[in-house]
Amino acid sequence: MSIATSSPNATSSQPNNGYGFALVSLTSLFFMWGFITCLNDILIPHLQSVFSLTHFQAMLIQFCFFGAYFIVSIPAGILVKRIGYKGGIVTGLIIAAIGCLLFYPAASMQEYAVFLGALFVLASGITILQVAANPYVTALGPEKTAASRLNLTQALNSFGTTIAPWFGSLLILSAVAHDVSSMTDAQRLAQAESVQMPYILLASMLLILAAIFSQLKLPVIDAIEDTSGEVTDDSAWNHRHLVLGAVGIFMYVGAEVAIGSFLVNFFGLENIAGLNHADAAKYLTYFWGGAMVGRFIGAAVMQKLAAGKVLAFNAGAAVLLLVITIIAEGQLAMYAVLLIGLCNSIMFPTIFSLGVAGLGKVTSQGSGILCLAIVGGALIPPLQGLMADAVGIQLSFALPLICYIYIAYYGLIGSKVVPAKK
Repeated sequence: MSIATSSPNATSSQPNNGYGFALVSLTSLFFMWGFITCLNDILIPHLQSVFSLTHFQAMLIQFCFFGAYFIVSIPAGILVKRIGYKGGIVTGLIIAAIGCLLFYPAASMQEYAVFLGALFVLASGITILQVAANPYVTALGPEKTAASRLNLTQALNSFGTTIAPWFGSLLILSAVAHDVSSMTDAQRLAQAESVQMPYILLASMLLILAAIFSQLKLPVIDAIEDTSGEVTDDSAWNHRHLVLGAVGIFMYVGAEVAIGSFLVNFFGLENIAGLNHADAAKYLTYFWGGAMVGRFIGAAVMQKLAAGKVLAFNAGAAVLLLVITIIAEGQLAMYAVLLIGLCNSIMFPTIFSLGVAGLGKVTSQGSGILCLAIVGGALIPPLQGLMADAVGIQLSFALPLICYIYIAYYGLIGSKVVPAKK
């Protein structure tokens, strides 16, 4: 998933050349938060085994992580406005590193609540990081190549989500016992502590990036917002396609996160593949890798076809694949759900661009509303967890199916710009 926005009006008080190293460093940020976000899909089955959690309890991982976007986004904007975008990047990296380091005491204490607290701190840092870092993508170079730079950073985000499952399966899930009910306290402690080293490594990388960015000479952005001084009585809430787009972002992020969160356990079902957690986690690479490949395909297709129609097609394909996932068994169900990653590829940026189309002077307000809607990643996965506890994992995929039906509606009908209601 690429959760990133930027302003096309960003300018710099310095020449926008000679910042190649800064751009490379910025792409590393997109890689890091894609990697960390996807690593939650590994944490869920791991901590579920260690603490004998229900599906609903395990989905609290996503609730705490994506809930930070809703809680921290507005304060992050205020903070960045006060300390500057470069300071915001450094601050976000440091806070994210602190969140990673908190995994060490959480594992030693064997307290699930402490893990959730560490995840919230980690996600808070990433939220600040995104609020601060995104405008630089358009500032570091000529305006005519801004789209190319944005595609590069989003591709790096997808690359992070693609390799994270392999990293997690090798360093975290490989030690999970098959029969968790027979584990001794010492074995549970050892499995809980298996997350310590990976997250210490992540903290080290984040701190190194913080040190690099503290020394980089970055452009001073003068015009992230509209600085014309004109006052408008319009509001983004008056624009129907923006409000419906916010619901679309809510549905999309929630569905994508929920599906990714259940894949490891789904592949472990005897009627699907019967895989252990470590082997099942490796297949997540195909789910997230499909999103990376699909982003390049979608960018080419949308040069010829309307974005709304492409969005509706992808959402319709996701609905069909989820129907197969729910009613089929074995490899057919397994590969059907993996192909949804390919359908997901263009959804977030397409919904976002359709939502802010024609907003004019309230574009920044509309962007903020769409970013707050990312909270869908915090709420829909626990709801699917409740369904999985009640009717089983396979039938619980009916919830994201409903989400994609709405997204198809938005692409065909809801995204059409109509006169704003006053």
